Amino acid sequence: MDARINFFGNAFAGKVLKHINSANKVVHDSTLPVATQELVKIRASQINGCGFCTDMHTKDAAAAGETQQRLNLVAAWREATVFTDAERAALELAERGTRIADAAGGVTDEAWANAAKHYDEDQLAALISLIAVINAYNRINVINQQPAGDYQPGQFG
Repeated sequence: MDARINFFGNAFAGKVLKHINSANKVVHDSTLPVATQELVKIRASQINGCGFCTDMHTKDAAAAGETQQRLNLVAAWREATVFTDAERAALELAERGTRIADAAGGVTDEAWANAAKHYDEDQLAALISLIAVINAYNRINVINQQPAGDYQPGQFG
C-alpha cells in the first residue's frame, strides 16, 4: 500500500502539521498523565481505523513502559480490569468525543461528570484538546491511506 500523496514530504502539508504538532506538544507537556494520553490516542485511532496512528501510539506506549496486556485490552477497556477509574473515564470521553456523529447529543453529562471526578480543569482542557488533535491526525492519515507498520518509537521526535 502506498500513501496517496507524500504528506510528510509536502511543503503545504508540512505547514499544517507544524500547527497540529504544536498543539500536540502543548497537550503532551500538560499534567495529563502521559500513559493516559497514549491510551486515548490508541483508542481514538482504533475507532477511526487509523493503522498508522494505532501502530505509532502502541509502539510509543510500549517503549515508555506500557504493558502488552494493557495495550492488548484498550479496545475492550470496559471489560478489562487493568485500567484505573481515571483512565476508564478518559477512554469513555475519548470514545464519545470521537464518535460525536454516532451519538445523539454528543458527549453525555454523565461521561463528562465522570471525567471531571478524576481530572482538574487544566487536565480536562488537555483531554478535550488531545481528543481533537488525535482525531485530526487520524483523519489525515485515513484519507491519505498512510501505510502502517514501519513506525519506530520516537521517529518524529
